[in-house]
Amino acid sequence: MKNIGILLVLFFLSNCVMAQLERKPAEENRKVDLIFHAPRHINLLTVEPLEKKSLHFAIMHTFGTLDGGIQNLFGLDNGANIQFSFEYGVSDRFSLGISRSSMDKVYDLYGRYHLFQQTYDNSIPFSVSLMGGAGINSTDYSYVMDPAVNFSDRLSYAAQVMLARKFNNKISVQISPMLAYFSNPLSVFRIEGEENLYLALGMSAKYKITGKSSLTFQYIPNLNNELKNNLGIGIDVEAGGHVFQMYFVTSQALNEQYLLAGGNGTPGEQFRVGFNVNRIFAVGKR
Repeated sequence: MKNIGILLVLFFLSNCVMAQLERKPAEENRKVDLIFHAPRHINLLTVEPLEKKSLHFAIMHTFGTLDGGIQNLFGLDNGANIQFSFEYGVSDRFSLGISRSSMDKVYDLYGRYHLFQQTYDNSIPFSVSLMGGAGINSTDYSYVMDPAVNFSDRLSYAAQVMLARKFNNKISVQISPMLAYFSNPLSVFRIEGEENLYLALGMSAKYKITGKSSLTFQYIPNLNNELKNNLGIGIDVEAGGHVFQMYFVTSQALNEQYLLAGGNGTPGEQFRVGFNVNRIFAVGKR
């Protein structure tokens, strides 16, 4: 009887050891999650995927410049550029989104595809995602007569590659080679550029300060024109199932094409207040 007891103890111990040995590789190969708090990081899209049948809803705002002082409540009196966006996870790798920005009343349709996701064992050392989209300016330009603004003039396109790595529990970094193309960059559009093609290198970073909050950074230098670069610094806070993002940024634009072709204030002098609200919903049965 004593021998049977010893055998049972050894059996359970061996099962525990086997379970640990079996579980260890699975954990090491597990994909790194929450490289960023949300699919949006200040103005830029991130490598953060959406699960299949989930819906990401975001409201983004930027106001006037701070240099208006208390008279204009540091830009809040100057009205906001607002963007609403909905992005749906068609699969765990691919999602489709639609957004509408009040600046030039632009509707954008875009998709994100996640090629690789970083793993804890570094067999895949970083995450790589692709984004492509097209937008249409829906502003009423009936007052422009010669030549009139036609449908093709209103079209613009955006694409970017997003490469990101979570270095540890505190620091995540993403670089995003980007391009924007305007079919006809007319002077009546609320952009400062005059070229068709714009190239830039977006950079994003997150430094976690508590379990639910992080300091954030964004820099988008233009590569093929003389436009000022876009700079943003802020904080992300997770609360009640939402991710709130509050920041100071030099660009009033919110969609990718206007971020590259639009105006940017001088860092340190013409920052704007901005904030985003992000929420992800489960949609349908999985």
